Amino acid sequence: MIYRGWILGAVLACASMPLAVAELGSVAAAGEQFVPQLGDIMNAAQTRHMKLYFAGKAQNWDLADYELQRLRTSLAEAAVLYEGIPVNNVTMMVEPLSAIEDAVRAKDSRRFTATVAELTEGCNTCHQSMNRSFIVIRLPTEQPFGDQSFAPPGKK
Repeated sequence: MIYRGWILGAVLACASMPLAVAELGSVAAAGEQFVPQLGDIMNAAQTRHMKLYFAGKAQNWDLADYELQRLRTSLAEAAVLYEGIPVNNVTMMVEPLSAIEDAVRAKDSRRFTATVAELTEGCNTCHQSMNRSFIVIRLPTEQPFGDQSFAPPGKK
């Protein structure tokens, strides 16, 4: 029985070592600023692009506006944190984002769809200019978010 207790103690001690090491690493890095990888920022932007599209298609203009603002934030983070992104790539996104905002505020479904398509083309133009033409964004064809309703509250 005593032998079994020692084994259990040794297993628990070994199991907690990675947690202690991780905790030490976070303390050592506490003075440093975390910078997300560009790919992670762009993955967030892609998710927001899809959610924006589905919210607009469902005419949930509040959600569309929310996702548009989150998308703007992602693109701004990329521009600020990654100096290698050409200024043209950043400025060319201003017009489509503003046009989407106007369509959302006007609750204009047709203009919304057209302006999101323009934004999508801007994404691909940026990728091409950055030698990432293998990353092609398109308007979603099916809804991948089975756990979220995009309809406005009170509608199905």
